[in-house]
Amino acid sequence: MNWTQKEINLSPKPRGFHLVTREIVEQIPELTEYRVGLAHIFICHTSASLTLNENADPDVRVDFESHFNKYVPENAPYYVHTLEGSDDMPAHIKASLLGSSVSIPIKDGTFNVGIWQGIYLCEHRNHGGSRKIIVTMYGEKD
Repeated sequence: MNWTQKEINLSPKPRGFHLVTREIVEQIPELTEYRVGLAHIFICHTSASLTLNENADPDVRVDFESHFNKYVPENAPYYVHTLEGSDDMPAHIKASLLGSSVSIPIKDGTFNVGIWQGIYLCEHRNHGGSRKIIVTMYGEKD
């Protein structure tokens, strides 16, 4: 079995849910060397998250943002952690709800996901900046 670990950066994105599968794959050419395995994709931030969901209709990402903004509002009167802006504490809560990683099977050098699935960067800050991602791959190479 073989291991590969790589640190990559995603370009800065505005607040919202962004399809980043292609941006990740373009930065890990080592993926093509794996015949079978597992990729663990981890975000090194507490105010953004990763999830796997529909890659076809962009309205899904708009609805995700709308729902999470209603579910976890800004300026809630019970927030104590407010020094970093009104979007910061809700960003931490959203990131905890969605999670900091996804695990994806690898088959024949590609992510083995459903035809309608893609990796989302869930940017919960208004101005989050570049996001650091650690990709760890484990499996059998050709």
